[in-house]
Amino acid sequence: MHGGASSNPNAGAPALLRPLLDGIDRLSRLDGWLGVLCLVSLTVLMIAEVVVRALSDVFPWVPADIPVAWEYSSYLMAACFTFGAAMTLRAGGHIRVTLVLARVSPAVRRWMETVLAALGTFFCGFLGWAMAYFTWRSFDAGQTSVSSGTLVWIPQAFITFGILLLTIQFAARFLQALFGLPLEDLNMRAGGVAE
Repeated sequence: MHGGASSNPNAGAPALLRPLLDGIDRLSRLDGWLGVLCLVSLTVLMIAEVVVRALSDVFPWVPADIPVAWEYSSYLMAACFTFGAAMTLRAGGHIRVTLVLARVSPAVRRWMETVLAALGTFFCGFLGWAMAYFTWRSFDAGQTSVSSGTLVWIPQAFITFGILLLTIQFAARFLQALFGLPLEDLNMRAGGVAE
């Protein structure tokens, strides 16, 4: 870990705000672990698909594929992207163009970070609302997948949850920028290639 386990980037926050920001950081860690779980599940599913396909060439009674593999892989891939986003934002891992930010004063940079975090909150909030509405409509209609019969609101709900966690993290980033707190938690970064 960077900076030691006891260093809290929210330590300088007002007393009423600190538990909220710490709670959002815990949610972001959960978000990251859910992303890892989805990625591991996706990997296992793809390996199983390859193994089943190879075995079907040797043993005629083995099916040629796993019927839901490609559909569920797409669900898991979408969940990986959304579940990992909040923790990646907090750890400072998102791709950013810092050409302008690197050339301005710290005060202007803080102002720009505040405005950008507000915009991120707004756009992700809109995306989260739209996805929640889309998920609700699928639930209300009882919509199922054509190929597997899966209720599509279930994977949509996971994706919606990941987007909402990213929205919450952007809102926390806005507050952190507003109060001059560190925008990134170095404790959430991987310490090396092996992590």
